[in-house]
Amino acid sequence: MAIINEKDLSEALKNDKDTIEIEGDLADKVIRIKATGSVAWAIAIGSIAVGLAAIFVTAGTGGAATPATVPTSALAAAGAVAILGTPTTISLIGIAVAAGGVSAGIARLNKLRDYKIKSKTKNKVILVRK
Repeated sequence: MAIINEKDLSEALKNDKDTIEIEGDLADKVIRIKATGSVAWAIAIGSIAVGLAAIFVTAGTGGAATPATVPTSALAAAGAVAILGTPTTISLIGIAVAAGGVSAGIARLNKLRDYKIKSKTKNKVILVRK
C-alpha cells in the first residue's frame, strides 16, 4: 500500500520496513530530501530540531496551538527552509512530530536517509533499506 502522508511514512520508518512506496506530493518531497548532501543535511536537521522544540513546548501547554505551530516552526527551521524549501521542511517536521519527541523525531528523519531510491516516477518513489 502506498504512503501519502507524513504520519504513515514516520510509522513505516519506525517499523523498519524493507520497502516503502510513497505517492503524491510526499514522493516529490522525499526525492528532494534524498538529494540533499551530507553537510546540507546536517544544517537542515539541526535547524529542524529547533523547530521541533518549539512544537513540543507548545504541545506541553495543552496542545491548543499545535496545528498552527507546525508551519510556524518551519520559520524557526530557517536553515532547513533555505536548503529544502518550505513544503519539504514542513513535511520533515510532520514526520518528526509523528515520532513523538525531538530526539525520536530526529532519529526518524535520519532513518529516512538510510534508504535508497529504487525507482522514481513523476508522483511515485520506492525506497529500499540499504
